[in-house]
Amino acid sequence: MKPYIPDKLPLEHINWAQHVPAIGKAHDAIGRYDGMLQSIVNPNLLLSPLTTQEAVLSSKIEESQATLEDVLEYDADPTEILEDRKYADIMEVINYRKSIVYATQKLNTHPISLNFIKEIHAILLDSVRGRNKNPGEFRRVQNYIGAYGTSIEQATFVPPSPDLVMQSLDNWEKYIHYDEIDVLVQLAIVKAQFEIIHPFLDGNGRIGRLLIPLFLYAKKTLSSPMFYLSSYLESNRDIYYQKLRAVSEKKDWNGWISFFLQAVIEQAGINITKTRNIQALYEKAKMQIPEITNSQFAINATDALFAAPILTTASFIKNSGIQKASAIRILSKLRSHGLLIEIRKSKGRRAARYLFKDLFEIVR
Repeated sequence: MKPYIPDKLPLEHINWAQHVPAIGKAHDAIGRYDGMLQSIVNPNLLLSPLTTQEAVLSSKIEESQATLEDVLEYDADPTEILEDRKYADIMEVINYRKSIVYATQKLNTHPISLNFIKEIHAILLDSVRGRNKNPGEFRRVQNYIGAYGTSIEQATFVPPSPDLVMQSLDNWEKYIHYDEIDVLVQLAIVKAQFEIIHPFLDGNGRIGRLLIPLFLYAKKTLSSPMFYLSSYLESNRDIYYQKLRAVSEKKDWNGWISFFLQAVIEQAGINITKTRNIQALYEKAKMQIPEITNSQFAINATDALFAAPILTTASFIKNSGIQKASAIRILSKLRSHGLLIEIRKSKGRRAARYLFKDLFEIVR
């Protein structure tokens, strides 16, 4: 199989008429979701567990076995020794989350660029699987996609040759800042073209999925870069890869665009429901927790629970800023009223672990 030569962007053969109905529905769904985001005082705090879940699901597509519970438990007590494979998978998820946070901050002062992408990639592969595959550097050798252990002759896809990588990336970067007819169709093309170029030796899929909220934020389609598609893509993994392959095998860009717009429509609906439920739970907790605890630190406690729904006493103290004696009293009252459940008893040096189940069930 010969290395693929990517189409030059912008594309000349988009069937715009075919996509008009889905474009309208997708923009309506994104608009309603963004309206909800704008109504939240601090979306970064309130929706932070959703960011962690996105990191889990995007990594899961790459065969990571770490679950949301694994990552939140590690956040609560990173000193515990974990089995090697689980620890490695959790670290990949945490790096993905760090990449999201860094990229979001960077976008406030810088546009999306090739250097920007390399910086995110370096964070993604820092000290985890793939750390020996030139983190933060575009590839200078030929790579390919295929079953584990197969040769390039048996590959399902061979990305562009090394001498075409930078030329293809330069065209891709220019297209990001191009004034396309529709921004969501443009995003579909940007994501697929990045995966086709496959500019890194590892981590291309995760970077491609990270680009989705970052692009929407950079284009001012979203007020916060918090629109994640990995849940939909993980649930529809086979057709996701099938539609991507059809771009390189059959030049079926329209099939991919249709799939992507449908993904946006359905995921926006899921996100709206989850965000509405989290917001409603937060409003309820803001009323309940002061009544239960009768504490001046009730709001601190509430925010800490929503930022980290699995906790230990030590992690709660750290996240809330509440002094130890008051924190212990608050946790005791929250447990006795059923807002927190104990999911692991303390034993020796091992701390008890608690779960804010109502939030966890929404996010999961």
